[in-house]
Amino acid sequence: MSLTLKAPVLHEEVIQKSRFIAKAAPVSSEEEALDFLRRSREVEATHNCYAYKIGNLYRFSDDGEPSGTAGRPILHAIEAQGLDRVAVLVVRYFGGVKLGASGLVRAYGGVAAEALRRGEKVPLVERVLWEFRVPYALAERVHRLVRPLEAHYDPQGVVFRVEVAQPEAEALRKALEEATRGRVEWRT
Repeated sequence: MSLTLKAPVLHEEVIQKSRFIAKAAPVSSEEEALDFLRRSREVEATHNCYAYKIGNLYRFSDDGEPSGTAGRPILHAIEAQGLDRVAVLVVRYFGGVKLGASGLVRAYGGVAAEALRRGEKVPLVERVLWEFRVPYALAERVHRLVRPLEAHYDPQGVVFRVEVAQPEAEALRKALEEATRGRVEWRT
């Protein structure tokens, strides 16, 4: 089972007079990852290198560092810890000492890995969104089984929107069908 971060993490190290700041956060989509990177970048820094992984989608950037010395090691740090739906930005303020290609790989990958190690992890649980209608008389039974995100009335009954953890989805669907004697009208 994949893990993700519970909350954003910040870690800073000075390596050979260069200041490296790793910022990591859980993300649920590419748009959210790009927004995190945009908000977290430091324009006055020498380099803002990053990687993110969301399922099979991943991206990374060396932001002017030699090719393969920053973004790929950050991505490796994410994958090595079995994480998914995570974005990591490592900011570098150049301190005057060149690190060489292997030094950059160790620095970017190491700072990213340490930030991720320090972050609290939680299991990544896929969720499904359901919308369904039940007759008014059965609404209370449904309320006992689910905590709706939203519920509203229409002429035919009560429309519920619920978010369900994927592993529990089939059992809950059966319980709803039983509780309503098959009178659930599924929309999604």
